[in-house]
Order: sequence, then structure tokens, then C-alpha cells
Amino acid sequence: MPRTTEGSPEPDWTDPDCPVARTLDLVGDRWSLLVVRDAMDGARSFTEFQRRTGIARNILTDRLRKLTAHGLLAQRTAPSGRRQEYVLTNAGRALFPVILTLRQWGERHAFAPGEPHSTLVDRHGTPVPELAPTGTDGTLLDADTTHVRKTR
Repeated sequence: MPRTTEGSPEPDWTDPDCPVARTLDLVGDRWSLLVVRDAMDGARSFTEFQRRTGIARNILTDRLRKLTAHGLLAQRTAPSGRRQEYVLTNAGRALFPVILTLRQWGERHAFAPGEPHSTLVDRHGTPVPELAPTGTDGTLLDADTTHVRKTR
């Protein structure tokens, strides 16, 4: 897996200058974001992650190792003192808007009208409002109103 050393990109990065590409190199496979999603929803043990996702043990082992190595999860001793558990780090928790945006896109585009699906709610039980990025002047941003400024 690609890593950075002393701020310099490793040659394995898909596109070393693109934050989207680097992020996908870290969490863009089929299972990593689902593990992060479940950690956000309270999963802590290997068994819980496996039960919630249905992921094969060897793949889950690999993803947990990768997410831990890249600082999205940390291992600690469970309160029982008998097992290790996984907890989100600040970097892992910072993926919340990414998970939320994927969820909201899925609600709009991955289900037929009226098809039932889970709903993310706040601590009061109210559905979380749709995220909408805005510029410094408050106007909505989208692909037509933004562009990438290249570093080179």
C-alpha cells in the first residue's frame, strides 16, 4: 500500500498530486469504507465487523491491518482485558462527511422510488439533512462551479 515518507510521495500512488486519488488508494476498495462505516456505528471487534459486513476473514484481516497502518483505526485492549478492539482515530472520524455524502447519493440514486432503506438520524431521531457544499459567499458549489488548480 502506498505510504508517504517524510512528506515525499511513494512511487505507488496512483496520482501523487491528486488528493482524491490518494484517498482512494487508502480507502477506495470495496470493503474499507464499510469497515469505517461500521466503526462509526459502534463496531469494535473483528467478529462484529465480520458479522455486519459479511466480509471474508482474510480480507477483513487485511483491511483492518491497512486501516490501522494508515492511522484511520487504532487498536486498544477491550474493557474486558481479554481482546483487542478497533476504534476510530481522528483521521477515521474525519471520514464522516465522506460516508454521509456516499449515503445520501445512494439514497437518491441506488434505490428505486419508495424502496425501503436505512436512514441516518441525529441524536434526536431526526433524519440528517442533506449535505450541500457552499462557497465562501454561501452559493452552492458543484462540478460546474469549481475547478482543480494543479500544482505543476
